[in-house]
Amino acid sequence: MPRLRHKTALITGAARGIGLAIAQAFAREGATVWMTDTRDEAGRLEAGAIGARYERLDVREEVDWERVTGLIRERGSLSIVVNNAGITGFEAQTPQTPQTPPTPPPLQDPEHVDLRTWRSVHAVNLEGAMLGCKHAIRAMRSNEPSAPCSIINIGSRSGVVGIPRAAAYASSKAALRNHTKSVALYAAEENLPIRCNVIQPASILTPMWDAMLGEGPDRIDAMDRFTADTPLRRFGTAQEVAALAVHLASDESAYTTGSEFTIDGGLLAGTAAPPAPSQRS
Repeated sequence: MPRLRHKTALITGAARGIGLAIAQAFAREGATVWMTDTRDEAGRLEAGAIGARYERLDVREEVDWERVTGLIRERGSLSIVVNNAGITGFEAQTPQTPQTPPTPPPLQDPEHVDLRTWRSVHAVNLEGAMLGCKHAIRAMRSNEPSAPCSIINIGSRSGVVGIPRAAAYASSKAALRNHTKSVALYAAEENLPIRCNVIQPASILTPMWDAMLGEGPDRIDAMDRFTADTPLRRFGTAQEVAALAVHLASDESAYTTGSEFTIDGGLLAGTAAPPAPSQRS
């Protein structure tokens, strides 16, 4: 039997990357999937391919959350919310044409980060997820008392350790990590059947990395540099994150709440360098 049968899920930032992989995995497991994003053309195309519903949702805007959760409640109940939408703050450097000179990436080190970049990153990554949790709880509160619900926040390995030249991004994900625990405890205090957990990916190969990896022949070298300290020596895949999200969305994780799940190829396991190759033949 599909693991998410009879469940309705809302996923933000679902037009590509991790959000899209989660939407596809949820659909395969029998969920009714509502994909949301601000990339409307891609969102509609991808939703049509898996039989999902697409709605535009800017996670920074509370009125969007009210509208979309209202639409879902008109048609039934909401049982899963995945707060996936996020930005690094480095996206401004990506759109390039032969006629346009390269745009230097916005600085995010603690000495030079500008307030506009800081606020824009937190508005999406933290405030957007906060609104997602808020309206998830409000929508889920009206469900049947015996109907288990799950909120899944997509954090980052960068929210666990300091990132000296991505301070805005790291700060936003660290705050989301803590807010996840507050949501989980609040739901338990209110005797609501709502669990809240956070998945913290590290180097997952999605379009979010394009600004840092670039294109062309240097891309492979850049990928090797970014994963040099990862014990498994590679980028993870969005499908590997989605598999964990399915588990946390399903009733098989019914005793799991307020927990964090790092998926990083062993990066935070206790070594700062990959293990030496085995000498055994």
